[in-house]
This record gives sequence, structure tokens and C-alpha cells, in this order.
Amino acid sequence: MIRVLLAEDQGMMRSALALLLDLEDDIEVVATVTRGDEVVPVALTARPDVALLDIEMPGASGLEAAAGLRDGLPGCRVLILTTFGRPGYLRRAMEAGAAGFLVKDGPVEELAAAIRRVLAGEKVIDPALAAAALSTGASPLTDRERDVLAAAADGATISDISRRLHLSESTVRNYLSAAIGKTGTRNRIEAAHTARHNGWL
Repeated sequence: MIRVLLAEDQGMMRSALALLLDLEDDIEVVATVTRGDEVVPVALTARPDVALLDIEMPGASGLEAAAGLRDGLPGCRVLILTTFGRPGYLRRAMEAGAAGFLVKDGPVEELAAAIRRVLAGEKVIDPALAAAALSTGASPLTDRERDVLAAAADGATISDISRRLHLSESTVRNYLSAAIGKTGTRNRIEAAHTARHNGWL
């Protein structure tokens, strides 16, 4: 049996996926979690072969959870399953050690096959998303520019961002200016929107 940990914050989706995967003869869902920060502790107890992770969850993202599994339980293969098929997410997922990346609108048979394939050591990536990732390119933002832009995305003031990230206000302005220039936008709201759309945030 292939032991699967399922991390999904939406109750109906989590229950449906668990039910459908349990119908497979060789797959058993051994644990489910609703928060990204629960993934590694539960995985260390449940010892799954494959962790099926959503990207956007409370507590920590699926990308952060994937990196935690890579470090804490390296034998567990990670498959990202998300509504957000953004090229930047794909790149970041692969950097975090994910073995696969699929969008949620595919048939369950493809998901079951992907679980088997990543366990066998293969990489499984949604073909349309792979093509989009190649055409979009890597994120032009540095880690710090991404942090500042993410902090600005909710409408925070320069002063708020400065306090939150422990940076001077002039440094925050410089990072925002660089991010605006690199995204080819006119202001920080547009820059955050563009970066989020491309999966860079």
C-alpha cells in the first residue's frame, strides 16, 4: 500500500480526495491535515510515502511544508495539488523538493497515477503549467524584494512594512521601487498583483 498524507484546508475537497483515493486498491490515506504547519509533525508520526499538498493553507504554505518535509522526512515524496496553476509556484515547488505539481481540475485517475509515479522516482508536472513556466521565466525578484512586496500587497504603509520587516523606511522604498521596475508596473499594488499572478509571491 502507498501511504498518503493529504493536506488541504477546504473540508469538502479534503473529504472528496480522501474518499476517491481510498477507492484505489494500492493507496491508503493515512493522515489528513488542514494547516500547512501541521504537515511535518503529522508526517513524522504517520510516515507517509507521499504527501499531497495544497499550496495556500493557513499556518504555512504547501511550499513551506514541502521544504520542511525535504529536510525532516526526506523519504517522503511531495506532490503539489492546487487550484493555482501559476508558473512561479511550479518553480518554487521544485526548489522546495516537490516531485510533482498538478492542478485540481484533472481527473482522479491522473492523480492516482501521479502518486504512483512520484513514488517510483519520477517527476510529474502538469504539461500546460510546464509550458507556461518555461515561457514566463524565473522570478526577477530577490527574496527581500519579494518579502517587501508581499507585505505591501495588503495595502500596508511604508511605515507598517518597515516595522513588520525590521527595515528602515528608505530601504523599504528602495525594495518597492526595484520590484516595480522589475515587474514593469506603475505602482506597488500593480507590482504585487503581477507578482502574485505569476506565482512569484
